[in-house]
Amino acid sequence: MTLDLAIRGGTVATASDVFRADVGIKDGGIVQIGLGLDAAETIDATGRLVLPGGIDSHVHIAQPSGDGIVMADDFESGTRSALFGGNTCVLPFCLQAKGQSLRAAVEDYHALAAGNCYTDVSFHLIVSDPTPAVLGQELPALVADGYTSFKVFMTYENLRLNDAEILATMDTARRTGALVMVHCENEDAIRYLIGRHEAAGDVRPSAHATTRPVAVEREATHRAVSLAEIVDVPVVIVHVSNGAALGEIRAARGRGRKVVAETCPQYLMLTAADLDGMDWEGAKFVCSPPPRNETEQRACWTGIEQGDFDLFSSDHCPFRYDDPSGKLSPKGRTSFRHVPNGIPGVETRLPILFSEGVGKGRIDLSRFVALTATNHARLYGLERKGSIAVGMDADIAIWDPKARRTIRHADLHDGADYSPYEGIEVTGWPETVIVGGRIMVRNGALAGAKGTGRHVPRSLSLLGVRPAAPA
Repeated sequence: MTLDLAIRGGTVATASDVFRADVGIKDGGIVQIGLGLDAAETIDATGRLVLPGGIDSHVHIAQPSGDGIVMADDFESGTRSALFGGNTCVLPFCLQAKGQSLRAAVEDYHALAAGNCYTDVSFHLIVSDPTPAVLGQELPALVADGYTSFKVFMTYENLRLNDAEILATMDTARRTGALVMVHCENEDAIRYLIGRHEAAGDVRPSAHATTRPVAVEREATHRAVSLAEIVDVPVVIVHVSNGAALGEIRAARGRGRKVVAETCPQYLMLTAADLDGMDWEGAKFVCSPPPRNETEQRACWTGIEQGDFDLFSSDHCPFRYDDPSGKLSPKGRTSFRHVPNGIPGVETRLPILFSEGVGKGRIDLSRFVALTATNHARLYGLERKGSIAVGMDADIAIWDPKARRTIRHADLHDGADYSPYEGIEVTGWPETVIVGGRIMVRNGALAGAKGTGRHVPRSLSLLGVRPAAPA
């Protein structure tokens, strides 16, 4: 057999092992792992790390964001940015608008992605209107078609579901084997606190953090895991920002519940003080849940170090800052309530965790691979992704572990006009990225074409409840 490509002389890492080996690729897949492999084309990876391509299972791309507001990334710029950050697959959210058919929302989203992706993609669903037709017909049919996870919100007035609706949606997950993700914040408590702030005339970006305190997230996390316990389904708690919410997850696990915990770079690197910038600069850091304080940063790091977190995602949700369709929209200039909610970060996710985690001895290389690739693939049913092994897709990132970079938005590839991590120094950066056996980034330069990435249907999660076989 003649190999198409061989990666030679590097140090390969998986979620369980680190070893020296060559990796042989043919027809888009990994077909050999050994020493002395020859191929039509070779890459010298001496002194480099050969890692599974990152899988970012929590990104927002080209998502409708309200009147006059436009998300900074379409599928071209969003997946290009992901690619340069060492990612080979991203999982964006397909948002169902109120009154919209869920199937129609999926078709619209495919039209936006078609021919524009540099990485592979696979869509989660957002259920905002759980009608009997959606839960009884559309959602089960979509799960059968490979859309095997969906998200519900406990906040945002136009998205949130009440407890009865969440229970009904979780019941559909139980019947179909799908996996439920939950954004945990108590909207009624947030609205109460917003009223207090507005009465006091406090409408600065910093008020976004004080109207969404830890207790708002902790209570909603407790409620989400309790509702999942009532229905008897596993649940993913996304973007956990603090120790109290993580404590609710630990307690649920102690009762034997299957609860997945995800955190993000903003809860390790930013604080609420960043929202208090001069001249409305704090709007750059408005995201939900908001960054907390240094105590909660340490609690999240402890969760990563001790294995409490299963997933490390970016929650990439980019808006331009100095733009009337972005953070500084006409309404956004008047109150924190109207500042578009979300920050960019898909390209910097992996370098930040590598530098701050592996580089500073908080986690080892295998834990890094698990948190950024393998666990995402296993949890969300990406059977051929997330590891370097024979039979897997040849999705690989080759890292220079000693490369020193200062994060500058001018060097990044997303559609935003700033990075919340501007000026942070990191050690370790991906320099060559391969998607499905095709070299897409070579030595830091774009080498592949948009449209290479494809949509990947997914199997049911290994964590999910298996639906009963028909009688």
